[in-house]
Amino acid sequence: IFIITAPLLTSSIRLDLPQTDAGQPNEVPRFVSLVVDAKGIVYLNDQAVDSAQLAERLKQAATDNRDTEVQLRADQTVPYGKVVELMGIANKAGLSRIGFVTEPPR
Repeated sequence: IFIITAPLLTSSIRLDLPQTDAGQPNEVPRFVSLVVDAKGIVYLNDQAVDSAQLAERLKQAATDNRDTEVQLRADQTVPYGKVVELMGIANKAGLSRIGFVTEPPR
């Protein structure tokens, strides 16, 4: 599993870039939302799922598009072991792109 976090930078230099269809991807990269709340309940795309349902739906997502990213949000009280378990289920399903969703400090 390879994870990268980086700020989004926007250049202040104005350019008039050439246009072409050749450089455009054929398919927009997809993502699935995987959430674990403070009670340990797991949600995939806002629907509560158990481990078996999660594995099956992630396998289907990988079959549809191997580049699907799992955007993982876990309540800060969720044990690390639970997060690692979910990462393992995603990886076993064939999804290796995992992004951690966080909030900036208040």
